[in-house]
Amino acid sequence: MSFRNSILSLFLLIFVSCLSLYAKEPIQNPTIAASTFSLYDIAKNIAGESAQTFMILPFGVDAHSYEPTPKQIAKISQSDLVIYSGAGLEPWIKGISFQKKAVDISAFVRLRELDAKHESHGDAHGHNHGNSGVDPHYWQDPTNMVLAAEQITKELITLFPKNRALYEKNRDAYVAMLQNLDAAYKTALKECKLDTIIVNHNAFSYLSQRYGFHTEPLSGLAPEAQPNAKKMIKLIKFINEHKVKVIFFEKFANEKAIKSIAKEANVTADVLQPLGNITADEAKAGLGYDDIMRINLDKISKALECR
Repeated sequence: MSFRNSILSLFLLIFVSCLSLYAKEPIQNPTIAASTFSLYDIAKNIAGESAQTFMILPFGVDAHSYEPTPKQIAKISQSDLVIYSGAGLEPWIKGISFQKKAVDISAFVRLRELDAKHESHGDAHGHNHGNSGVDPHYWQDPTNMVLAAEQITKELITLFPKNRALYEKNRDAYVAMLQNLDAAYKTALKECKLDTIIVNHNAFSYLSQRYGFHTEPLSGLAPEAQPNAKKMIKLIKFINEHKVKVIFFEKFANEKAIKSIAKEANVTADVLQPLGNITADEAKAGLGYDDIMRINLDKISKALECR
């Protein structure tokens, strides 16, 4: 082989090797950031493996009191799509300059205005989550989750039109799950002896309105708000008069007051999950929106003594 041919062969070998290395480099999927667990559950189920979906809230952190670090803000702002709950839940969102697309999902669902019975989203500790005048926990109503799923699908198709068929197929499956969940709640809560559940945090009004029962919260919309003695005495009286057997608290909230009431009234205290976020243990168990909502349903139906 001539010297010229040897050099040519060497160049060809190097060129083929470079092509091989390039081909093995993974293609970076687009990133989707979701501010709450419920929106994260929608996005990851509809986007599937076509995108890297992550939840902005770390597992186990309360959505009402979360403040992102500068590093987290940078990651959020650079995401291809940011979907956030809105309705005043994330005041920190106003401080972020999004490089790409950000969508306020509260603009596409049915919101409940706060009435005189319910506290504003601000509380005695000075936390003011947008002061929007609406209850931000709209994901507790599965029909709102359907609306959110429809909008998130539209956003994904706009950004990544080549994946339309995948997104529509996954959306249809997710919506079917939500419709089945809605039917399960209607059936389980159709005939109940009691009509009110007691909770430490006013996060279940959408759920109670949808399925025809009432909630009596110990505090307002902010779970860290501290109840006064008058409210606690009123709830103990209500428990005794209505023969309530269980009252609910959240893992993210201060449970001291609700457990004190449970002890005083001689009733059981149990966890009800509001689904703004989930715990690390729940995430490790692979629990999704449907799983946790059905766990809640079982607890609520027993507390209301439903047939």
